[in-house]
Amino acid sequence: MTDAPDAAMRLHLLGAVAEPPEESAPPPDRVIEGAPTFRTYVHYEAPDGRLFAGVWEATTGTWRVAYDEWEWCRLRSGRCVVTPDGGEPKALGPGDAMVLEPGFTGVWSVIEPCAKDFVVMLPPAAEDA
Repeated sequence: MTDAPDAAMRLHLLGAVAEPPEESAPPPDRVIEGAPTFRTYVHYEAPDGRLFAGVWEATTGTWRVAYDEWEWCRLRSGRCVVTPDGGEPKALGPGDAMVLEPGFTGVWSVIEPCAKDFVVMLPPAAEDA
């Protein structure tokens, strides 16, 4: 046994992104209220494409969500409410953090335009599972 660090471990400092953000919106059939739009700045993407981190911004609105990935996030600014199906609404403001697990379904409402730091781990491809 050795105390040497694993050669596969790497340190990635996150900072300014040279690429423009990805602009998107929830699928129209998931929108409950408003016309929310998103901007996603990816600061890091793993070589296999399954792990990525960055900043996500959203305008006001309400839409249904269904996660098949893991997500950790911390709100930087704004206000939102995440309501799990069959559960109580969770109000979030600047500094609040949460983890959403695969299988989470519910409603995401942006009350004030918000920004969050995020780390997402996608599920393995079917042939890797």
